[in-house]
Amino acid sequence: MLSDRPADDGAADGAALDPATATSTETDAAPAVVPLTEPADGIPPVVETLEELARVAAAFEAGTGPVAVDAERASGYRYGQHTYLVQLRREGAGTALIDPIALPDLSMLSDALVGVEWVLHAASQDLPGLLEQNLRPSRIFDTELGARLLGLDRVGLAAVVAELLGLGLAKEHSAVDWSTRPLPEQWLRYAARDGEVL
Repeated sequence: MLSDRPADDGAADGAALDPATATSTETDAAPAVVPLTEPADGIPPVVETLEELARVAAAFEAGTGPVAVDAERASGYRYGQHTYLVQLRREGAGTALIDPIALPDLSMLSDALVGVEWVLHAASQDLPGLLEQNLRPSRIFDTELGARLLGLDRVGLAAVVAELLGLGLAKEHSAVDWSTRPLPEQWLRYAARDGEVL
């Protein structure tokens, strides 16, 4: 049975429906950021041989959707933009960590990803080093540029991930000497996490 009373819109008890009149406690509560401490799939072994690279290339070719690509350099320790670790992530293929010191020519991987969109953050920083390893994307989506287009105030990867995904991405190893060998486990954990969130 229909009531003769108007629908309760919350106005009677003082609840604000209009964001312009909402109180700061209703609109300013920042979502909690969940720290991302471990890669979801664990830390994959570092790819250092042609046989391992061939397996990774086949897995990534068979994967679906875009591929996340990240590169670690040693800018504060070495001259140039040389890449010392390449991280990739693709649906159906998982995460791969590749040592470009042991494998300076990654064209096999590039060939497996022809036509696939590559997702990078701050692509202008990583592309020179990736090109040295013969990794040549045919299509790119740069999450840093996307963040700028959205008008975000902070566009670093950790800030974007916190803002849009609600995940806390620690960047404590972003400025270490990635030319170090062997790479410490905590650095590899960091690298795998970066690849996952891209």
